[in-house]
Amino acid sequence: VQLVESGGGLVQPGGSLRLSCAASGSIFRIDAMGWYRQAPGKQRELVATISSGGSTNYADSVKGRFTISRDNAKKTVYLQMNSLKPEDTAAYYCNADIFPARLVHRDYWGQGTQVTVSS
Repeated sequence: VQLVESGGGLVQPGGSLRLSCAASGSIFRIDAMGWYRQAPGKQRELVATISSGGSTNYADSVKGRFTISRDNAKKTVYLQMNSLKPEDTAAYYCNADIFPARLVHRDYWGQGTQVTVSS
């Protein structure tokens, strides 16, 4: 099982980016999916999560600016980031609770994608 992120890059303050994370491999089911971020010298923090049924949860710092969504058929989770601020600069990591088989599951992480917000 692999999670592969894409969509990071350099953007000016106030700009937008869309991150994608696709799961592949032997997958029976995917439960919750989410995005976390880690800035240099800081701990990894939750950005947003989405359940298999579409319920969402956001960090207070991104509410109203970021939107998480998923396409279950494509095994993909997205993070639309608008009104980006310099403090959003971080490596963004995808996370998913994946069942490779019916009764076995664990957390999987992507390799990370860098988002830099700077003028």
